[in-house]
Amino acid sequence: MCGVCGCGEGEARIEGKSVHKHHHHHHGEDGHSHSHGDGHTHHHEPMAEHSHAPGLTQSRMVQIEQDILAKNNQYANANRHYFAEHGLLALNFVSSPGSGKTSLLVRTIDELKDTLRFAVVEGDQQTTNDADRIRQTGAPAIQINTGKGCHLDGHMVGHAVEGLELEDGGVLFIENVGNLVCPASFDLGEAHKVVILSVTEGDDKPAKYPDMFHAADLMLINKIDLLPHVDFDIQKCIEHARSVNRSIKVLQISATSGEGLEQFYQWIKLAREMALTGHPAQLKKQAEGNNNVSRAAG
Repeated sequence: MCGVCGCGEGEARIEGKSVHKHHHHHHGEDGHSHSHGDGHTHHHEPMAEHSHAPGLTQSRMVQIEQDILAKNNQYANANRHYFAEHGLLALNFVSSPGSGKTSLLVRTIDELKDTLRFAVVEGDQQTTNDADRIRQTGAPAIQINTGKGCHLDGHMVGHAVEGLELEDGGVLFIENVGNLVCPASFDLGEAHKVVILSVTEGDDKPAKYPDMFHAADLMLINKIDLLPHVDFDIQKCIEHARSVNRSIKVLQISATSGEGLEQFYQWIKLAREMALTGHPAQLKKQAEGNNNVSRAAG
């Protein structure tokens, strides 16, 4: 059981390889281990979904949640270090199911693949449908199936990245499981969380799910081509989002019509340039350029 949300136990897989296999302990033991295909095992303890769970006090539940998030953060920091070393921009796309995440990523890759190199980690409970769609663009993609789990974590993403062809200076899209709750708490090592909200959902979603919108740096309001046909107030939606996150950037887009996508592409390019500033090769190049300027000035 997920220590934060109470989602079901099961086996997460990266396209045929076992990532997390739970070995349940009974007779008073309150933990379970995750064993991995590479022989590594780490320990997670289950946290009940409700405060009245037998055998677990509220303080114990809080401690378990803190322990799990701390362990996740270790994996996320390792991912972040790897991304920085290779000048990779990692973006974590989060949303409700059906917001248009995959369609947006497919169009983005198709329209920018001549100038940027992409790779994608796909998160779903079952099927490889989304990864298959991404691979049709020519970009490498790997599917994580979380089983009964409702979010990706840092360890899953670290394993998935090992199986991807990642080019230094490229862009890694991480498409999280459709869920506006749990992914807010799990850092994957990304540079930015990007939350997608379609106009077919309620404009009060940011107020209902404040943690997610607070954690995101960018909100994409998608499917604006449908605005004439739905009851959705964009300004109210933006107000709700900024009431929980004053600095969140908002773009209005349609992955179908293409409206607003150029602004989104410019945001990606700028974010990538910022990611490159931490890349060792880029820093060396900048240092050499500075030295040349100094010698010329001398």
